[in-house]
Amino acid sequence: MKQHNETLAIRTQIERTAQKEHSNPLFLTSSFTFDSAEEMAAVFADEQDGNIYSRYSNPNVQELIDKAALLEGSETGWATASGMAAVFTTFAALLQSGDHIVSSRSVFGSTHRLFTEVFPKWGITTTYVDALDYTGYEKAITPTTKILYLESPSNPALEIIDLEKVGKICKKAGILFAVDNCFATPVLQQPLKLGAHISIHSTTKFMDGQGRTLGGLILSNREIISKIEGFARHSGPALSPFNAWIVSKSLETLHLRVERMTENALKIAKKLEKHSAVLNVRYPFLASHPHYKTAKKQMSGGGAIITFEVKGGLESGRKFLNKLRLFSLTPNLGDVKSIATHPASTTHSKLQAEERAAVGISDGLVRLSIGLEHVDDIWRDLKQALIE
Repeated sequence: MKQHNETLAIRTQIERTAQKEHSNPLFLTSSFTFDSAEEMAAVFADEQDGNIYSRYSNPNVQELIDKAALLEGSETGWATASGMAAVFTTFAALLQSGDHIVSSRSVFGSTHRLFTEVFPKWGITTTYVDALDYTGYEKAITPTTKILYLESPSNPALEIIDLEKVGKICKKAGILFAVDNCFATPVLQQPLKLGAHISIHSTTKFMDGQGRTLGGLILSNREIISKIEGFARHSGPALSPFNAWIVSKSLETLHLRVERMTENALKIAKKLEKHSAVLNVRYPFLASHPHYKTAKKQMSGGGAIITFEVKGGLESGRKFLNKLRLFSLTPNLGDVKSIATHPASTTHSKLQAEERAAVGISDGLVRLSIGLEHVDDIWRDLKQALIE
């Protein structure tokens, strides 16, 4: 019987132990034992299924992968110790010296540093293209291009890239298409159904949703994940069983959390758009968003992230942040607690000023991650902070 994703997120579970526990148990072990030398040899030789070492596999990690793959619509996946470990592992596993990446210019600051400082040391180069320049993506692809990478919605400018259009470009060129789906989550967007080969998540954000853990996921088909597994097993970016257990439990409420956060965020975005002290509100499901039609086509909701500028630039933005009382000032997002961040001085501070400007990050830009507090309380805090 076919079940909805909300049900799968709750009912997908590793096999129960002899104790017949209702909630999945923790497997806090570094290694696993065997009943015989023959069994041990067979598992090591991949002739028999079984766990060997938690850097390779662990029941808690596998349960998380199984759940996330069902939600995303992928065959399988691989879990890493952080979101950036997922980004790094994807490229490091699939590329070699001389290969080329085409990327949207609108990427997270740490991803930018991988592309410009780390991978060039190994002879892997990157060409940036403006997020919505589809002709530019085609022109940037060369015979050595292996992967096209983008974020949609992007962090923090909330650019919405037409994934189907880019997927067709990648298919024609015979290259892999990887999408960072962290902001949308599988609840609002499923890139693999829109032409992508790889969907990447920082589970630190919405999937955990309560600011407790670090983690990452790479979701794809078995052929691609087998290559990633071969690299990751020996380079060691493994997700801990405990963190995997926490995130797996959190996925049981992912739909509820994301749907309510999205509902709150749309209400707040509409109010901000009308406030006299606010400039340039961006939210994917506001009709004023420049990529509104694309967002409505490929997403089921606008998500929990809003960006806007406070009139008066940098100093006004700082005053606004300092006056907030309900919101947490932290670089994280996707939490049940509402969060405010100043990207230019935090998450994207390593970019040069001209690089930030090129991806829509002004000095006065504020990023809000709307949480699960009552929407009236969220708005009351924002409103008092906006008053001079």
